[in-house]
Amino acid sequence: MYAIGVDIGGTKIAAGVVDEQGQIIAKARRDSVALDVDALDLAVVAVCAELAAQYPIGAIGLAAPGFIGADQATVRFTPNLPWRDHPLRDRVAAQLSLDVPILVDNDANAAGWAEFRFGVGRDVDDMLLLTIGTGLGGAVIAAGRLVLGAWGVAAEVGHMRVVPEGQLCGCGLRGCWEQYASGTALVREARTAAWAEPEQAARLLELAGGDVNRITGPSVTRAAVEGDPLARRLLAEVGRWIGEGSASVAAILDPALVVIGGGVASAGDLLLGPAREAFIAQLSARGYRPEARMEIASMGNDAGIVGAADLARL
Repeated sequence: MYAIGVDIGGTKIAAGVVDEQGQIIAKARRDSVALDVDALDLAVVAVCAELAAQYPIGAIGLAAPGFIGADQATVRFTPNLPWRDHPLRDRVAAQLSLDVPILVDNDANAAGWAEFRFGVGRDVDDMLLLTIGTGLGGAVIAAGRLVLGAWGVAAEVGHMRVVPEGQLCGCGLRGCWEQYASGTALVREARTAAWAEPEQAARLLELAGGDVNRITGPSVTRAAVEGDPLARRLLAEVGRWIGEGSASVAAILDPALVVIGGGVASAGDLLLGPAREAFIAQLSARGYRPEARMEIASMGNDAGIVGAADLARL
């Protein structure tokens, strides 16, 4: 059975027709920038209608950032889009002339499910996915099932408090994990270093055209791959935070595998090596328990589409 998966982000809506083996056979896209609630709904409907006109569709999965209700129908809150307690499933269903099940889930949950079903998590039943991008998203698979929680907002691991009264987070609290283990954290620290140590940050400043405020996460990664010592140190620090936080999560969930995805994961071993070291160093009962593997995600930018489609088929 073909299913449509839709990955809804702050800048674009990416959709695809996905077969039962997790392969995308067709894609569609719309911009989501500056759309109001009604226009955003219509854009989601448009990509679904475009694909459904070409293929027989048995289900539709919608992956959105933010807090999704346990009914898997309502977007409770999403920071970069205008939805607030929004009945997305019902709004889309009402405007599509398709009698198929529609499911809404968190985008990190969808990506985690894709890795579990078709990616690096195929051989485990218990897995933690971390999406390291602007923020830090998470997905938890326990005993082969996606964990949603009582109200649908389980696995918001980026908002675990790791530094009391630390960096202010967009959620309104201070010291959340994502303020130290994210692309935002990497860029903040890189710009701070460039102000304080311009000589050591020469390559970062060169890539930014001499403007500290134009230093980006990809430019830090590029400099690190080239061997720049400061860039490597900055990535290693983010990796350390990823590893230490993962060890805390492991004390509760005991996963067999920690999967690292998102834009920052493109740094590969420059991020993964320090993350593994910190994870093992902070793991409780070290030496007397099996140690979870830590791997880079394999599904790339298609993970949200594939996971949303597959979840809708369940």
